[in-house]
Amino acid sequence: MTPLSEAEIRKVFINCSQGEAKRLRIPSGLADTAWDSLDFLGWRDPGSPAAAYVVTEWRGALTGLVLRLGTDRRATGRQNMCALCGTVHSTTDVALMVAPRPGASGRNGNTVGTYLCTDLACSLYARRLKRPARVQPVETLSTEQRVARLQTNLDTFVRRVVGAVEPT
Repeated sequence: MTPLSEAEIRKVFINCSQGEAKRLRIPSGLADTAWDSLDFLGWRDPGSPAAAYVVTEWRGALTGLVLRLGTDRRATGRQNMCALCGTVHSTTDVALMVAPRPGASGRNGNTVGTYLCTDLACSLYARRLKRPARVQPVETLSTEQRVARLQTNLDTFVRRVVGAVEPT
């Protein structure tokens, strides 16, 4: 991913107002971010535990999504898998994250949700630069294939939020 500034990040959110984008907390330490290891910039707002954000390049343009964590967070011994990177976590480390659709549709309550790593470190998990607490299933994919899977799944999620229709 190309390094981004705070101003660039604030301009690209498609599912919130400009005022909301100006007020959201940008992660500190952007200058120290390992951009080469990221397929998207994802972060949680420490001041608002239910708020999460994703910024990625989608179809040639930077695109930002505001997400909200679902309220059903069962702390059982079960495990869940992130829909983007395929990493298996305990139930508390994967959460349903919901993105309002852009425009009038989102203002009317239409959302798209998926299960994601709660730390949004999917790029690092796909590259095995970060290891989850759970033992992972044996996987025969190479790092390049895991990253390609992440990118495909991310593209699909953004497309679902935007409501883009594929050309036939």
